[in-house]
Amino acid sequence: MAKLFIEDLKLEGKRVLIRVDFNVPLDDNLNVTDDTRIRESLRTIKYVIDHGGKAVLMSHLGRPKGVTEKLRMKPVGERLSQLLNKPVKTLSECIGEEIKKEVMAMSNGDVILLENLRFHAEEEKNNPEFATELASLGDIYINDAFGTAHRAHASTEGVTKYFQQCACGYLLKKEIDYLDKALKSPERPYIAIIGGAKISGKIDVITSLLEKVDTLLIGGGMAYTFFKAMGYEIGKSIVEMDKIDMAKNILAQAKSKLVLPLDVVIADDITPDAKTQVVSVDNIPADKAGADIGIKTIDLFIEKIKTAKMVVWNGPVGVFEMEPFANGTNSIAKALAASNAITIVGGGDSVAAVNKFNLSDKISHISTGGGASLEFLEGKKLPGIEALTDK
Repeated sequence: MAKLFIEDLKLEGKRVLIRVDFNVPLDDNLNVTDDTRIRESLRTIKYVIDHGGKAVLMSHLGRPKGVTEKLRMKPVGERLSQLLNKPVKTLSECIGEEIKKEVMAMSNGDVILLENLRFHAEEEKNNPEFATELASLGDIYINDAFGTAHRAHASTEGVTKYFQQCACGYLLKKEIDYLDKALKSPERPYIAIIGGAKISGKIDVITSLLEKVDTLLIGGGMAYTFFKAMGYEIGKSIVEMDKIDMAKNILAQAKSKLVLPLDVVIADDITPDAKTQVVSVDNIPADKAGADIGIKTIDLFIEKIKTAKMVVWNGPVGVFEMEPFANGTNSIAKALAASNAITIVGGGDSVAAVNKFNLSDKISHISTGGGASLEFLEGKKLPGIEALTDK
């Protein structure tokens, strides 16, 4: 997927409109509590200003319905200023004549952060007039926000119609390169690990990956819907009754490629101080709930991972936020970190798990977009990427 790249551009003296993903968590005092997404775009921002460009940054924050004081971009701008070690001017709007004046007055190397795009409903509606207003703030457009690339919004897709040059930044290019390889030319043996609570949000990616991987390991809450489809007692475990037939179809289609847990960790209730025991998957009591994979499954999954040359992981294999049910996800994360394979972790909860266990620097690539990475691996075209200029 050859798209125009930031290094292909002449930036000196240009207003460079950059879509970043600064949708970061804030505490009650409006301090940024996790600046990972800001840090991920630093390379692109620095490249622009180091090459004499004027960086005009735009992002959304949260899901506001109109102007929402606690979702203003100012705290994000302050954190960015600290990371860049230079002033960042955060504006109180993202469109309008006053904003244009501020942008036109920029000097080479300056950085401006626009106000929250989603204060305007037109952003998510991909309104052409709103996109035109945004486009008027730049000479060149760069998308470095993979987390929103699967949405055809004004700042990701609509705006591109008004530029001759629309390029990807470093973060977006890295995402494309890794996920494209996983989709089109994976190293083999190629293993995928899919977890999380529900099958429903991941049916397409499971179906897509089954055609491409050598082995697909299933964990998390979704496993119990498969067990129910196999006729097993699952007790009080999470299940999607309306997806039983779908699970049966996947089982029939997958044959030996699909590997389900052998044993699970069960408890009366899923609580931080739960008393647990491990049982085989065909021996779950009717009054218990499963919430993690057991030790036999962990050993099996680790053996599979050891043989792999590429591993994609999306979704935890247990309720890892609670200590009694964290061992499975922790063990998977450690196995990936110790692996010699190309390892790709996508999805918010998987990334949170890797970060929780301080293993992020041992993973080849951690995707910044859960929904976007899933859709990419499903083989869908992402509007925010498709809209960029082809090389």
